[in-house]
Amino acid sequence: MKLSEFKYVLPKTAIAKHPVKPRDSAKMMVFERGSGNADHKKFTDIVDYMSKGDVLVVNNTKVMQARLFGHKERTNAKIEVFVLRELNKEENIWDVIVDPARKVRIGNRIYFNDDLWCEVIDNTTSRGRTVRINYSGDDIYKAIEKIGQTPLPPYIKRATEKSDREDYQTLFAERDGSVAAPTAALHFTSDLIKKIKKKGVKIVHVTLHIGLGTFRPVEVEDLTKHKMDSEFFDIPQETADVVNEALKAKKNIFVTGTSATRALESSVTAEGFVKPNYGWTDKFIFPPYEFKITKKLITNFHQPESTLLMLTAAFGGYDEVMKHYRKALKEKYRFLSYGDAMLII
Repeated sequence: MKLSEFKYVLPKTAIAKHPVKPRDSAKMMVFERGSGNADHKKFTDIVDYMSKGDVLVVNNTKVMQARLFGHKERTNAKIEVFVLRELNKEENIWDVIVDPARKVRIGNRIYFNDDLWCEVIDNTTSRGRTVRINYSGDDIYKAIEKIGQTPLPPYIKRATEKSDREDYQTLFAERDGSVAAPTAALHFTSDLIKKIKKKGVKIVHVTLHIGLGTFRPVEVEDLTKHKMDSEFFDIPQETADVVNEALKAKKNIFVTGTSATRALESSVTAEGFVKPNYGWTDKFIFPPYEFKITKKLITNFHQPESTLLMLTAAFGGYDEVMKHYRKALKEKYRFLSYGDAMLII
């Protein structure tokens, strides 16, 4: 398929700037593949589509408060350092993006407070830098969490608010490492999770740390030539066992979001089961693609020409997904990270 086939007009008014409260009151479009029809529900209704023995897979990555604001030694120039990922835990080496980049060179030190500062040790791109973070305490992640700001997606055109720290974090968040939320999971509340468990559905975790590549535009018309950024993923033995047992029993695997889907589909055995695994994946899913693990997909409404939309179209069928996107715009659904949900069954 071609990039241009995933183009559609997304009005700015359709982009959600804040989440609805409570989270599970978001609208949810439900469509059955091949039927051509869609039902309009609330996210709380998702439990009605689940049965005893089904499995719900969620991504337990945690969004880092990745935007740090400091000043350069000597000149005192204000510098924003956007932490991307930890490269070496023992040496405290990180990939970051700096702004304004023209002021940041190898050897420069940037101070955030009395206990936390970094030194630039390499240039990676025009704005990218490799830094060594120096911290007098024990846990750098906690230090970043304390002073950083929430890395809202670039298409949310407003200042970060205090409430974003909680709003842009799922209830499943456990493992630091993402610079973007696995947004389909933002709709779950504690009450809804209890109802799902009460129905006999098992909830299991995978990890995929989402990088800035999730927002990076595809720049080639021929999709086979697009290269995804590598992202760390982890599928625990317990998760693989639960999912595989459900697959053998012909139960449904509800996968929450494109990130969890990519993690699962990156580690499949020849027999079509999940293999416990961890490492880095650059798996790019676009039509046509045969999904081995994912049976039902929970997702949000994504940007035009995005890799997230392409994965959704691969699962739901290109023609149906694009038709239902047009319907969602007509029905005033809210799009992107803080927006409404779609359940494809």
